[in-house]
Amino acid sequence: MLKLKGVSKRFGEIKALEGVDFEVSNKSVVGLLGPNGAGKTTLMRIIVGFLKANKGEIWWEGKKADPKDKKYKVNIGYLPENNPLYLQMTAAEYLEMTARLKGVEEVIGEVKRVAKECALGEYLHKEIETLSKGYRQRVGLAAALLGEPKLIILDEPTAGLDPNQIVEIRQLIKKLAKNKAVVLSTHILPEAKEVCDDLWIIDRGKIVMHEKTKKIKNLEKKFVNLTR
Repeated sequence: MLKLKGVSKRFGEIKALEGVDFEVSNKSVVGLLGPNGAGKTTLMRIIVGFLKANKGEIWWEGKKADPKDKKYKVNIGYLPENNPLYLQMTAAEYLEMTARLKGVEEVIGEVKRVAKECALGEYLHKEIETLSKGYRQRVGLAAALLGEPKLIILDEPTAGLDPNQIVEIRQLIKKLAKNKAVVLSTHILPEAKEVCDDLWIIDRGKIVMHEKTKKIKNLEKKFVNLTR
């Protein structure tokens, strides 16, 4: 579905990414693991089109893609780590605004669809500033789902959540992967082990491991050995 070939990114003299090959298949959850500053967020921003790579190619469904092309961008939904929301808006107002910015035609119907998928329920009509962290994450996830993108990219979606909220978000991710591809960036290794079908580890801007999750016996040990 998505392939990155030899992607590199520099910020001045700093090599954020160097020769990265990365692949995502449909109907799967792909885990992107790495220490802080390893290049996870930079890689995701390049996929989404927020950053331009200095080198390398992005391929989508067998064709070379331009991340700035609208035909490519409509296929990507993105939930950034800090989940920027307009707190004074209700969840419905925020989702309607986001849907219009995305060019969604049936705005009200689409908002109802993603609200149901993310189990927002009665919270859809409450101001975002009154919502718990868990429900704010649901709003952000619902926004990422607007327009029915084929690939969802989630940057640390369970950061700061309590145990019950973490379980709920994990269940949502598994549900999404029945029909879509999901890239999950996290530094929580047990979460990656539970949710992901494939795991990639990035360290100092380079991919240092790619394996099927079920084949990894001791993820913690492998992670430490590869990222020291």
